[in-house]
Amino acid sequence: MSPFPVLDVPLSVLDLSFVVSGGTGPQALAGTLELARHVDGLGYTRFWVAEHHNLPSVASGAPDIMAGQILAATKKIRAGSGGVMLPNHSPLMVAERFKVLEGLYPGRVDLGLGRAPGTDQLTALALRRRRDVEPADDFLERLKELMAWETGGWPDDHPFRSISVMPVDVPLPPIWLLGSSGYSARLAAQLGLGFAFAHHFATHDVLDAMLSYRKDFRPSLELAKPHAILALAVVCADTDAEAEYLAGSIDLSHLRRQHGEYRPIPSPEEAAAFPYTEADRRFIARNRARVLVGGPARVAAGLARFVETTQADELMIATAIHDLQAKKRSYELLAEIAGVAVPA
Repeated sequence: MSPFPVLDVPLSVLDLSFVVSGGTGPQALAGTLELARHVDGLGYTRFWVAEHHNLPSVASGAPDIMAGQILAATKKIRAGSGGVMLPNHSPLMVAERFKVLEGLYPGRVDLGLGRAPGTDQLTALALRRRRDVEPADDFLERLKELMAWETGGWPDDHPFRSISVMPVDVPLPPIWLLGSSGYSARLAAQLGLGFAFAHHFATHDVLDAMLSYRKDFRPSLELAKPHAILALAVVCADTDAEAEYLAGSIDLSHLRRQHGEYRPIPSPEEAAAFPYTEADRRFIARNRARVLVGGPARVAAGLARFVETTQADELMIATAIHDLQAKKRSYELLAEIAGVAVPA
């Protein structure tokens, strides 16, 4: 029995297939699958993978492919995108690919959607279907189109109304809107969709996003009541000191990104030896406000505060550290804290 109060919310995982220093892209992809198998056995609810492009630190820009591999490698956990960056894709193609996944693994697929391109402007331009027009924020238009493929809610004169998305006898998986600002929270509430807030990198106030979504939620055919996922950066280890040491990788990674360096995740040894300036240390201290680091007691208290203040229905944990075994141990400890671990 866990010595900590049960959080009464499910735990899930967000993993970006980070490349680590001294490692390779294929190793990062294999590590994601190993982690998915591990947390599946621990009783986690879902495992999401993201879409980023042209980043040396991220091995996968294809969440649909990775989700399929995760589903094939696991038994119970839901898998999906956290998320597909909808501005980069044809809504019809997204619908087709995720209906195929749903057909293969019914009831285990999630379709999380993001509004940002997940990359720099030049790469975003290369990803678009047309290169002779300036990219515009047409996320809402694309989202409505994607949803219309499922509901059939086209205007009578719309040319797409005669197109069927295959397989026709498979529903589109549940749609989740992802966000790091208030926009997606408002839109998810208005449309009656699930919402996931990226607190692990957001600068927007987490309480505003999470509580306004719940307050303004309108029930829909998709979802009868609000479901808000809070994504958190967490490093948990057997002791506070060990967790602090492991989190040095996160500190140095964020500092490098601040300077436009998207390098592989450094080892904690590299981070400990880095010649930080006083300005660097102030930046790291500010960023640590978004990262929960510690042994089980400290992390349990932090998670409980987040659940109480944000009214999160679910916590999704991202642990961007160097060593895979340490990452697996972190998720083991979190499962014990939350009381979700499956007995051996």
